[in-house]
Amino acid sequence: MIIPIASDHAGFQAKIEVKKILESLGYLTIDFGTHSEDSVDYPDYAVLVAKAVSSGEYEKGILICGSGQGMCMTANKYSDVRAALVWNPELASLSVQHNNANVLCLPGRYLSPDELKLIIESWLKAHFEGGRHQNRVDKISKVTKTDQE
Repeated sequence: MIIPIASDHAGFQAKIEVKKILESLGYLTIDFGTHSEDSVDYPDYAVLVAKAVSSGEYEKGILICGSGQGMCMTANKYSDVRAALVWNPELASLSVQHNNANVLCLPGRYLSPDELKLIIESWLKAHFEGGRHQNRVDKISKVTKTDQE
């Protein structure tokens, strides 16, 4: 699987670490930027991954900024994107199991390399449970599709 990834300047160092983690787990990455710690606007990079996931070009994506929040807010504007701001492995699993999260948003300034690895492993291993959660995810999709018409 190829996983697109992007960050702003505040998430740049964490993005380097995340790419190493993904590659060690056997995933390929495509890096949509930024490519330095020079100040940039996070929405410019969030939209690149969000559009790629929304279009179905990629199944999952990862976004990183200082708090993770700006990337998450931006990504969730796109139809069929369910971006989750995650700080620990349990939330990573639950975001997939209950919400079918397909974009992982990480707070780059607040997570160690070890924490990043545990979160990514947990997110990638989790499976959507469907059942009672499917109706809720369908409602999210309906809202985003309606807003974009």
